[in-house]
Amino acid sequence: MQDAAQAGGHDGFLHSLDLFTRQHRAGHWAGTFGDFLATILPAAPERVARSSHQYIWDMMRATCLDDAGGTLRCSLFADDLFGIDEALARVVDYFKAAAAGSEVGRRLLLLLGPPSGGKSTLVILLKRGLEEYSHTDDGALYAIAGCPVRESPLHLVPHTMRAACRNTYGIDIAGDICPHCRARLEDGFDGDFMRMPVERVFISEAGRSGIGTYAPHDPTTADLADLVGSVDLSKVAQYGDEGDPRAWSWSGAVYAASRGVLEMIEILKVKREFLYLLLTLTQEKNVKVARFPLIYLDETILAHTNLAEFRKFLQESENEALLDRMVIIQVPYTLNYREEARIYRKLISSAAPAFRDVHLDPHVLHAAAVFAILSRIQDGDDKEAELVRKVRIHADEEVDGVNRADIRRVKEKEKAPDEGLAGVSPRFVINALSNAIIGSNQKSLSTMDVLLALKDAIENDARIEARKKRKWVDYLVLTRKDFYNRWVKQDVHKALFVSFEGEALELLNKYLDEVEAMLDNRTVKDPITNEERRPDERFLRAVEEKIHISESGKQSFRQEVVRKAMGAYKRGVKFGLDSHIQLNDAVQQYLFEGRRDVLRLVSSSKRPDDDVRTKISAVEKRLVDEYGYDAHSAREALNYVTTLLAQE
Repeated sequence: MQDAAQAGGHDGFLHSLDLFTRQHRAGHWAGTFGDFLATILPAAPERVARSSHQYIWDMMRATCLDDAGGTLRCSLFADDLFGIDEALARVVDYFKAAAAGSEVGRRLLLLLGPPSGGKSTLVILLKRGLEEYSHTDDGALYAIAGCPVRESPLHLVPHTMRAACRNTYGIDIAGDICPHCRARLEDGFDGDFMRMPVERVFISEAGRSGIGTYAPHDPTTADLADLVGSVDLSKVAQYGDEGDPRAWSWSGAVYAASRGVLEMIEILKVKREFLYLLLTLTQEKNVKVARFPLIYLDETILAHTNLAEFRKFLQESENEALLDRMVIIQVPYTLNYREEARIYRKLISSAAPAFRDVHLDPHVLHAAAVFAILSRIQDGDDKEAELVRKVRIHADEEVDGVNRADIRRVKEKEKAPDEGLAGVSPRFVINALSNAIIGSNQKSLSTMDVLLALKDAIENDARIEARKKRKWVDYLVLTRKDFYNRWVKQDVHKALFVSFEGEALELLNKYLDEVEAMLDNRTVKDPITNEERRPDERFLRAVEEKIHISESGKQSFRQEVVRKAMGAYKRGVKFGLDSHIQLNDAVQQYLFEGRRDVLRLVSSSKRPDDDVRTKISAVEKRLVDEYGYDAHSAREALNYVTTLLAQE
């Protein structure tokens, strides 16, 4: 059976690969400039004349959908970037504005944020998106064949004819032919630009076509040639002149990025002359190298750096002009622990099989994420309760006593605009998780295992100062006390509740009988003594207090329950545990409190009777079948909750 399943998976994978190939099979095209004007340009003049910003924007739009609020959400980022929707929306807005021809298109885009925050991933996704888009019909990109910068064939149109081109096709032509192609045109085609070869090109980072990447290295040896190239001495003898463009090495990163994207890694670590060259390229769309006239290059410069380098850059007053030519978008850590947990899940899924095969209890990633969020929130003088409230608000949880204004204030970070720019990185958490997996004898990890691994990672990290270590360990305690304890008790709660469902129904009916008698001001017959007695107010309040029904609010709550019960009766429907969510929760908690002794038997040295053992086994099985535990972590959860109850 397993072999059959593997065979089916194999066939399905081959089919999906074949489908992908057919969907992304691009039509190659080659011809003269005359052929290009006759067949390609008239079909889609606006697409042919796109700038790099417009091309990237069209690629992004092809993967974007309007959500209910009118915000563009790109599926390009959906599977890899979590919890940074605001930063992604700003990136989308940048390209939208730049593509429209605004001054934003003459600015360098700088992504600023803490390490492991998603900056590099965002750029990688854009590059991969461009590569795929260039293989589609809508993303067809044409260039002068053999041009070292893959420039647009429209550059061949003489300036005196460009007004006529605009009147004919409704497009504007920007840019001039590069020195290399100008020399070819004169020497090889006697100036007849209609015979210049044109071909369809494809964006490829590996092929240095449309994507260039520059990473800083030792500033003492860094050379502008890495960006703009240099004289190729091996060709000087062939062409006899260092000023011949054919003797120039067009290997610089700015040439590789022409018509696409230039990624500058840790841009603020480069020499200042590098920055001025890049900003001039962004502003004027050209570069100047020795012996050549200005070289027109149309490309988007996308840079990223960390906060430490940026703050150092800000302190130097001579950098004001440079800052004025940048569009800076902050890419902070997410403050939503659910989104943070998705990051961990993605990182684990891409890890080695030995890691992926270890079972994690359902709260491992969320608990680690809560700890990370606590470290990213600027607590100031906030008490523990306030920190917990902030974490829950950022996760879109309902919090008692919090109104919309409070939610808006917390989410917009009015008091702490730098929240999310420091703290524990996803990489730190994954490293601790990896250590816990390696050090575990079980093929299973509980939340407590991971919290202890995080504590060990904090205490043994020499980079963390003592004061911060103490604070982060306190955050681990807060995570366990205010989040994990609540989650694991709820799981055991619900699993236990089903095992005692009959008793829960009896409790529900008892509550209804007592409430009806209370509201009707009549007595109730005691089922044991058969004596008439007043309704049991103590019992009613014991149930209601489990869901925080106040003394002043008990009457309206009881009336609402009776109304719903009467409505169900009139419709011929039985009023059950699912008929009133709040009352269901109250009954569950009341029953749970009353069954503490049953849970205590789990860790007792005494052998529980068969009935209790059967119920406990059913609880363990339900935790495994319905709540994401395995046998080991289910038993750990039950033991842990038993310990908690013993301490209360």
